[in-house]
Amino acid sequence: MNKANTGFGYFMQGFQIAFMPGIRRYVLMPLLANILLVGSAMYYLFSHLNAWIEGWLGYLPEFLSWLSYILWPLLALTILATFSYFFSTLANFIAAPFNGLLAEKVEEMLTGNKINDEGLMSVVKDVPRIMAREWRKLLYTLPKAIGLFLLLLIPAIGQTIGPFAWFIFTAWMLAIQYCDYPFDNHKVPFNDMRLSMKQKQGKAYGFGMLVSLFTAIPILNLFIVPVSVCGATAMWVQEFKQHS
Repeated sequence: MNKANTGFGYFMQGFQIAFMPGIRRYVLMPLLANILLVGSAMYYLFSHLNAWIEGWLGYLPEFLSWLSYILWPLLALTILATFSYFFSTLANFIAAPFNGLLAEKVEEMLTGNKINDEGLMSVVKDVPRIMAREWRKLLYTLPKAIGLFLLLLIPAIGQTIGPFAWFIFTAWMLAIQYCDYPFDNHKVPFNDMRLSMKQKQGKAYGFGMLVSLFTAIPILNLFIVPVSVCGATAMWVQEFKQHS
C-alpha cells in the first residue's frame, strides 16, 4: 500500500501542506489559538504532573506496587494526551471558522477547484452554523470522555486498562474532529460523516493515532491543529469526497 494513502501518510502529508506557499497565511490563526491555549495548559501540567501520578498510584494495593514502574509512564502519557486533547479541542472550538477556511484552501490547492467565491465573507456568514457543528461534536464526545475518565478513577483496573482505552478513544475522536472540517465545508451532515469514516476505520484510526501521539509531545503539539487540518483535508480529497 502506498504510504501516502494510509492514515499515517495523510498526517505526514499535513506537515508538508501546512508550510506550502499560499497555505501558510491560513495556518496563522489556528496556530495562534493552539499556542496560547495548549502552551498555557502544558506549563500548568508539568508543574503538577508528578504529584497527580503519585496520588493515583497510591491507590494500588500493596501486592501490585511493582506495577507502578509500568503504570507511571502510561499514566504520564494519558494525562499528557488528555490535557492536550482537551485544550486542543477548546482551541479548535474557538478557531473553528479559521480551521474551516484552512481546510477549504487546502482542498482548492489539491483539486484546483474553487469551493466558494466569497472568501472571508463566507466564513463570517457561516460562523453560527460552524459553531453549532462544534457543539454537535462536543455532545458526541463528552459522554464517552466522562465515562473513560471515571474508568481511570477505579483503583488498579482503571490505571491498567484506562490508558489503552483512552488512547484508542482519543485516536477516533481526533480523526472525527479534524476530518469534520472538509466534510462540513460541503455541508455533509455529522452522522453521514461518521458513517463514511467508519467505512475506512483503519485509515481514520491510523490518522488519529499519530495526531494523538504528536498532541502529547511538548513543542510539537503547538503546531498540531493546522497540520492535522491539512492532513485530514488531504484524506478527504482522496478517500471521501467522491463518495459524499
